[in-house]
Amino acid sequence: MFRRILYNLLLPLCVLLAAHSFASAQGLRARQLGEVTALGGRPMKEIGVQKTTFDSLALKENVALSMADVLAYNSSVFVKNHGRATLSTVAFRGTSPSHTQVTWNGMRINSPMLGMTDFSTIPAFFIDNAALLHGTSSVTETGGGLGGLVKLGTTSDVAPGINLQYVQGVGSYRTFDEFMRFSYGTDRWSLSTRAVYSYSPNDYTYTNHDKKENIYDDAHNIVGQYHPREKNRSGAYRDFHLLQEAYYTAPRAGRFGVNAWLTLSNRELPLLTTDYGTTLGFENRQRENTLRTVTSWDRRWRRTALALKTGYVHTWMAYDYRREVVAGNWADMTRSRSRVNTLFALGEGSWNPWKRWYFTANLSAHQHFVRSQDKNVIQAAGNREILGYDCSRMELSSALSAKWQPTEALGLSTVLRQEMFGNRTAPLIPALFADFKALETTNGPIPMALMLKGSVSRNHRFPTLNDLYFLPGGNPDLKNEEGFTYDLGSSLTAGSTLHGPWSINLSANWFSSRINNWIIWLPTTKGFFSPRNVKRVHAYGVELKGNLAWRPARHWMLDLNGSFSFTPSINRGDPASPADRSVGKQLPYVPRRSASLNGHLTWRRWGFMYKWAYYSERYTMTSNDHTLTGHLPPYYMSNIALDRTLTFRHLDLQLKLAINNLFNEDYLSILSRPMPGLNFELFLSLTPKFL
Repeated sequence: MFRRILYNLLLPLCVLLAAHSFASAQGLRARQLGEVTALGGRPMKEIGVQKTTFDSLALKENVALSMADVLAYNSSVFVKNHGRATLSTVAFRGTSPSHTQVTWNGMRINSPMLGMTDFSTIPAFFIDNAALLHGTSSVTETGGGLGGLVKLGTTSDVAPGINLQYVQGVGSYRTFDEFMRFSYGTDRWSLSTRAVYSYSPNDYTYTNHDKKENIYDDAHNIVGQYHPREKNRSGAYRDFHLLQEAYYTAPRAGRFGVNAWLTLSNRELPLLTTDYGTTLGFENRQRENTLRTVTSWDRRWRRTALALKTGYVHTWMAYDYRREVVAGNWADMTRSRSRVNTLFALGEGSWNPWKRWYFTANLSAHQHFVRSQDKNVIQAAGNREILGYDCSRMELSSALSAKWQPTEALGLSTVLRQEMFGNRTAPLIPALFADFKALETTNGPIPMALMLKGSVSRNHRFPTLNDLYFLPGGNPDLKNEEGFTYDLGSSLTAGSTLHGPWSINLSANWFSSRINNWIIWLPTTKGFFSPRNVKRVHAYGVELKGNLAWRPARHWMLDLNGSFSFTPSINRGDPASPADRSVGKQLPYVPRRSASLNGHLTWRRWGFMYKWAYYSERYTMTSNDHTLTGHLPPYYMSNIALDRTLTFRHLDLQLKLAINNLFNEDYLSILSRPMPGLNFELFLSLTPKFL
């Protein structure tokens, strides 16, 4: 075990050192690219904000990636994955997935029923801008992000003229992926159409550690046991995504935009490793049709900017779980149907009356109409009743902020946010931010800048509709979650042209969140789960990030990114009963430690990438029992990719080979949900050149 851990830790360094040694052996001379200046400046609107921005390489290095994959290998957030092409949620800083807010082009896309977002259904191919706002920093955009905010968006930037890209992907388990983008750009118009189609039987093989097979001798005596090799059963999926965008810029009227994103998903949910049934006479399927649209207008003047947005989301979701009891006779255990319609409106503005002052204001509204049913009919006194709920809820959020930079080195910011969900109004949410440029040198051999940051905020999260009304188990008496979060951090930026141009960015952040009335679903004596308010949870820890960009020689470029987080999340509430052993324990499915590292090495038209991720032990029960089913062991994950670009007169062609789970790691992200071993993907990208 120790040897495997050491191997996983040292391999990234060995690979990159070997690449550098090869470059040196070729006798390539370093080429000066000009002065590299490290700046500690920041936009005034981001004073004191703890933010992680993903570059285009992270988003586009593999078109088959979902945003769940991007976040897992390029940040320290915990990605809770139920299996390949199944539910993937994200949790910040020891919180739960429902404590992470997600926006797309300014509109919240968290499910009003569950409060979370499935990142496995968000293709990275559709995202042009992505950023994480950690902890208190999420208050600058929206409320309810007790852990943070994932901010996703698209851009109107397209190349002039007609542009076309087509990518065909073929992978293990008979997986086929197709990607297409068509765009047209002029000085006023930007039109873009993107489409993704993915299909796979998803029948990968794994070792089932939840079962044992006996080995018999000739006398039928048991002489040994082994864990059987099984296939992922009932895991096929078929997804289609279409994104249409249009932008028009009027010289004096501003920019107008329309974004429409259609998702059609049909996925089977694989059998658990503890299920001894067969796939014959069995169906466990989830279907989802979602349409998201956003229309926008924005205009900038010399010191003022205004933006207006409206949107609409329609989601139809069906979940069917049934078995064939006898030939031709099916028993429906669950026939769930949900419809969600959301109307969205946003208005925001900024004013920069003087050089050192900056003011912003915004108001957003989300009106949800939700109908959730289980169409298995319940007979009660001769009447046919439907199990579920039908309700609507208005969510309003408004904020005012003032930012002041009394000196070049010091920045101060305050935000006041007000939230209302239905007939519930949260107390005013204040947030204070400050940053200080402690060091900046531009004339020495190594220009560098050191920035110190701090923030404190109050925050609230309202219960989701399922928390309140789900049957059975909903609890309409739930209280709002509320608490305070504190952040302290520093960031160092340095760069030089000595021994090849290079730049480095390092950051370290400490945070502490004390949340009251934390909502968690717990088992009841009636045989189902129900949400309760755990009185107090203390989530705290540190986050470390680093980036190195270095051009050691002509035609060579090395880019390294790493992150690490330590996030205890402890239940500090009172025992719910004399048998309650959850107090003082880590919350379920929250790893104390997580880390990621990725390196990208390019030479001429060749590219090599290595990605590595690590999650520590996770407990599956609030009591943190270290039993076979009470915890999941830590695991390391390694992926590599090699690509080559070929340029012709009328066509650019790129070939890419990606190898996932390089060391065939046997691991689980969720109890009883098997994960794939070593697998491959091959991509062919065609980009015609139009005159």
